[in-house]
Amino acid sequence: MFDTMTFTKIASSLCGALLVLLLGKWAAEEIYHSGGHGGGEQSYVIDTGVEDAPADEPEVDFSVVLASADVADGAKVFRKCSACHKVEDGANGTGPHLYGVVGREIASVADYGSYSGTLSGLEGDWTPEQLNGFLENPKSWASGTTMAFNGLGKIEDRANVIAYLDSLDD
Repeated sequence: MFDTMTFTKIASSLCGALLVLLLGKWAAEEIYHSGGHGGGEQSYVIDTGVEDAPADEPEVDFSVVLASADVADGAKVFRKCSACHKVEDGANGTGPHLYGVVGREIASVADYGSYSGTLSGLEGDWTPEQLNGFLENPKSWASGTTMAFNGLGKIEDRANVIAYLDSLDD
């Protein structure tokens, strides 16, 4: 086994190495720290003729985009959703079935019992506008939802998916 002198040397070595690591980390932070003020002003700016801030894009009316939505493109985009949702009536997956979802009451599939408290507490129907807001960012539209999907960023994709879902039922 170890005698006390060997144990003391090993413990001292480990403590010394930890001390060097912590002091090195502290020194690096002090040397390279920008101070939290954005790093100061630029010393030389080259004019490229391009504005720094992007121009605000005009707000697009969802009803106009929905009127020109493509059901076939919506079926392609729906593939992202098909891992959790089925489109056959009554065939639930991880999420509730989406057959007849457009115009259906929110959180109303009777044989699906895993709705989050947030969705269960909402009233009203899944109108195209409601679906658009939810599909854009489910977590911010219904804070606390258990749906793990990040959303569809393009308004055209959302409109196409909604048109596809609306085309499934009579």
